[in-house]
Amino acid sequence: MPSAVNAASDIDRRVGERIRRRRILLGFTQDQLGDALNISYQQVQKYETGANRVSAGRLHQIAQTLQTNVSWFFDALGEDEQASQTSSRHVIDLVRNFSRIEDEQVRGAVLSLVRSLADGDDDGDDAGLTASQNGNGDASASNGNGLSARDI
Repeated sequence: MPSAVNAASDIDRRVGERIRRRRILLGFTQDQLGDALNISYQQVQKYETGANRVSAGRLHQIAQTLQTNVSWFFDALGEDEQASQTSSRHVIDLVRNFSRIEDEQVRGAVLSLVRSLADGDDDGDDAGLTASQNGNGDASASNGNGLSARDI
């Protein structure tokens, strides 16, 4: 059975991971968050790694700066840690790359594709995607609305 000290340290680390995740999702650097909180980027680093505990008042200030509720930092405590980390990495990667797409039409097409993949149907079908061969022998996917992976 884990000791109370270990459990507190695990919670500090998990809250720190959530701070990091939210900061990255909003596109803030540690320096920018530190400036907004009037602390050094090193202090932000220590919060994010769980090396330093975040006080209730500071957590409230971080939540306001990162445009979320304090409870958001505790939402993932019941999740499987490995699944949470993998999911977080994918979400962060998706958001970073999506925000780099400048063409609004392409962004709309990507968003439609992601929605159709996420909605999917319950019979195990692959969300209406069909594969076809082009003249070069390459397979391309289409989501049924005329857009293919090549269009994106």
